Amino acid sequence: MPETKITRLEKKVEKKVIPQEASIDPATQQMIARAQELKIETVFDRALKMKPCNIGAQGTCCKNCSMGPCRLPLPKSGIDEEDDRKGLCGATPNTIAARNFIRMVAGGAAAHSDHGRGVAEIFLSAAKKETDVYKIKDPGKLLSIAPWFNVETTIEKEGEQVDRDIDEIAVEVGEKALNEWGKSNGELLYLKRAPATLYEKWGANGVRPRNIDREIVEIMHRTHIGVDQDYKNLIKQGTRAAIADGWGGSMMATDLQDVLFGTPYPLESEANLGVMKADHVNIVIHGHEPILSEVIVAVAQSKEMEAYAKSKGAKGIQLSGICCTANEVLQRHGVPLCGTFLQQELAIVTGACDAMVVDIQCIFQNVANVAKCFHTKLITTHPIAKMEQENVIHIEFDEHYALDDAKRIVKIAVDNFCNRGVDVMIPHQKGSQVAGFGVEAIKYHLGGTFRGSYYTLNDNIINGRIRGVAGVVGCNNARTRHNEGHIAIVKELLKNDVLVLTTGCNGIACAMEGLLMPGTASAHCGPGLAEVCETVGIPPVLHMGSCVDNSRILLAATEMVKAGGLGKDISDLPVAGSAPEWMSEKAISIGQYFVASGVYTVFGVTFPTTGAPVFQKYLFEEFENLYGGKWDFEIDPIQHARKMIAHIDKKRQALGINKIRERKMMDMATRRDLETA
Repeated sequence: MPETKITRLEKKVEKKVIPQEASIDPATQQMIARAQELKIETVFDRALKMKPCNIGAQGTCCKNCSMGPCRLPLPKSGIDEEDDRKGLCGATPNTIAARNFIRMVAGGAAAHSDHGRGVAEIFLSAAKKETDVYKIKDPGKLLSIAPWFNVETTIEKEGEQVDRDIDEIAVEVGEKALNEWGKSNGELLYLKRAPATLYEKWGANGVRPRNIDREIVEIMHRTHIGVDQDYKNLIKQGTRAAIADGWGGSMMATDLQDVLFGTPYPLESEANLGVMKADHVNIVIHGHEPILSEVIVAVAQSKEMEAYAKSKGAKGIQLSGICCTANEVLQRHGVPLCGTFLQQELAIVTGACDAMVVDIQCIFQNVANVAKCFHTKLITTHPIAKMEQENVIHIEFDEHYALDDAKRIVKIAVDNFCNRGVDVMIPHQKGSQVAGFGVEAIKYHLGGTFRGSYYTLNDNIINGRIRGVAGVVGCNNARTRHNEGHIAIVKELLKNDVLVLTTGCNGIACAMEGLLMPGTASAHCGPGLAEVCETVGIPPVLHMGSCVDNSRILLAATEMVKAGGLGKDISDLPVAGSAPEWMSEKAISIGQYFVASGVYTVFGVTFPTTGAPVFQKYLFEEFENLYGGKWDFEIDPIQHARKMIAHIDKKRQALGINKIRERKMMDMATRRDLETA
């Protein structure tokens, strides 16, 4: 029977992703188009088909009991003074949004802090010599952090102070670190690493964390139906948990990883899907915990495994990474970055990925479905992160057998090289980068071995060459054009002489764009920042590592306070923070601990409090009176960056350094007068 006109009109016209609208990156565009040709669904397709829940995005949908979900949308006519929206229990939009917000903090703090706990457990195992695989690689870093754990590095012997045994120090640091997750009294030891003014501010506001786990558990208790119903009291607990993440779990994860695996220093590498090689075994590591990946790097680079790969017809083994496991092995070993969060499916779509090895966090379950379309072996490695699909191999990490596990994983990938199809398409795009700028490396670049300090940075901020510093971090979000927000914001900051510190997927995006090379300063920076970067030999965007390494940015800000001339607290500094394309609960926890540390912090894409204007005003305005930092939200990338610049200028004015110091050219006679004066 022929179709009627009405039947044809009723047929759904399926929308199709336009690659150029989905991403600014040509390699990503090419792989989206390839996936479409092969009829393979990716995150970009799902984002087009599935519209977000507007009420959930506003933060005013409560499903904390079975009487709900209670949905409290903003009225189309707007909010009047009598906002009478209520859930079944009577919960107001402010209560619901605050509960949802701090539950996101709890989820993010739990993710990063559990990562830190895992590192602390391996650290203690290594310190006790229970494993031969992991050893103390940076004893100097261990000695530098030991005092913060109240661990003595010297002992009195025959009336003199002598150095303690490094193994004894390591064991005690490991035990003290693990205790931070569940101790019964006191407060987190690392809080005193913050500037004294900030530490006292936390005490005055009652938000010094007691232990990491307790603060997360208390959020879950307070947000249960019928418990805490005051948005100000709720966010107070959210602040306490966020500080426990940033100045506790994440900071300890960063420090202990540095001691175990080595403190990063600048090295050169590459980024984007083009780092994969058609004639090599391609192993892609993905996730956030580098404990097993560190061993995989060593095994993949071993002569034994290189020879095995050649015996299978490959020219070698190409290791690359996605997300923050990638950033961890990048900053210590120079392993190239395969892509950002939204590119994980596309790495398999190349047809060249012989194995993708995942650990925890930010891993699409759909990578298993994409792997089914190719020869790719998908290997999960963590006991808390398995997948239901039958084609997934699970090799559970055990620190005592880490070397055996790593060899097994690499061998699976090499053996699978022979199963690769002929239809391989690897984009040619890749960017060069210099990464690995830890706090110590920045100090060295600014002052050298003997006089390294942040004084040089402060001096150039005071004299006006550098306008200020911005931390631009975070994930990708499929609700916005891939990498567009990251790159537009960073470039706008650079051309206005703002030095950028980065971590996570923003760092990967900047690497893909070539912004992590020293030579790019002259092309993208204002004259002052360009001069400093060229003189010191650094890129205008300093990649500081993975998302737990946002703690490095906190410590860099603390070093700026210590160097002097820019106030007594982080909130006095001409600095700002940004997460242009955030998407995870971890981002909310990170943002909250930066705000609570005194940093003006702007998020893009969406913000989970827009349905509760009173609560949002508290975060965006009144919070600054408590901690010196506050939240803001701006979708437009250029306006986003300009808000940050305006805040930096406000801080410069408060410090009395808003006028650029006049620079005079001197003739030789004037120089001689200065030298003899």
